[in-house]
Amino acid sequence: MLELFDIAPCEDGYRMGFLIGQRFSGFIRSRAARDIILQEQLLPFAQTPPGRELLEALSINNKQAYPRYWDEMLGMAEGSGVPFLEIKLVNFRKELLPFVQMQGGPREAVGGEDCSDVLVVNDSLAVAAHNEDANVALVGHAYLVRVVLPNGLSFTAYTYAGELPSCAFGFNSNGLAFTLNAVPPAETEIMAGGIGRNFISRDLLEAAGLEDALIRIRSANASVGHSYNLVDVRNRKILNVETASGNRISVHEVGATPFFHANMYLHLQVQQVPNESSLSRQRRAAQLSAKSKAEILSVLGDSADEKCPIYMTGPMLHTLCTVLIDLDQQVLSIHEGNPKKGEVICVFPIVRK
Repeated sequence: MLELFDIAPCEDGYRMGFLIGQRFSGFIRSRAARDIILQEQLLPFAQTPPGRELLEALSINNKQAYPRYWDEMLGMAEGSGVPFLEIKLVNFRKELLPFVQMQGGPREAVGGEDCSDVLVVNDSLAVAAHNEDANVALVGHAYLVRVVLPNGLSFTAYTYAGELPSCAFGFNSNGLAFTLNAVPPAETEIMAGGIGRNFISRDLLEAAGLEDALIRIRSANASVGHSYNLVDVRNRKILNVETASGNRISVHEVGATPFFHANMYLHLQVQQVPNESSLSRQRRAAQLSAKSKAEILSVLGDSADEKCPIYMTGPMLHTLCTVLIDLDQQVLSIHEGNPKKGEVICVFPIVRK
């Protein structure tokens, strides 16, 4: 069962991060201790001259761009008792891992094989459904935070232990929700020391709406690309936004044809690393019907391809949960276990009546 932590307005970002770190210190300590990528890849890399230089550039640029979110990380480290270096490394893992590989680290440490989405908007159905897939180290190391900010805005975010809310999915009281997909740009497409994806998605939780979310994405000088599924509940609209370094962006409005997105770029022209799992999931989804919520959940629960299933059960990658955003009912529901079975563990209204 996912734990939910409610946070009242805090005087600053540090206090908010401290409360999260204090409340989930056990989760954060456990994640840091058992995260093989952190322990065997990121921490050793951070001790090398190239690693120290890259981490310093990331730190300076992201702190300058998002000082309040940086303070949230500082507070989280203090509240949890986990060294700030480790908090930084897990939040910058996607920006650091390509360079670990360039220094001779294993290619599988980088990965892009996480998360699948089915999106559709037609006359009778408007849904964004998402499998939250992650490394085995994150099984049992996620929680929900529901935050009220001093300006009255509130957001709810699925959060990995030790990371900013949210590198997974979330929504705010302005009726904006999002899910995320990793994408695998080639090494030549990565800008060292740019803005981290965790900071951009944290910023989306405070967007006033769809246009403001696009502005926040466009204006961030991202180090590594990403795929954002932006959901405007009030206006019944879904956009898939693919980004790359150099502020490159492509926007696709989802329509009546079900749109499946795994972990490869589909419409932004970027050099990328072919990903067998993503390509296999894409092919399998094209074979399946997605004309109803039940069928969409069945697609995300599919494991017919044992080597590269859509619904993942290990050994390295696991589907942590499945989320369904119903734009007509204006609710977000989280499913635990295979979504085919319909085991809903929590339902959140996105827009307060």
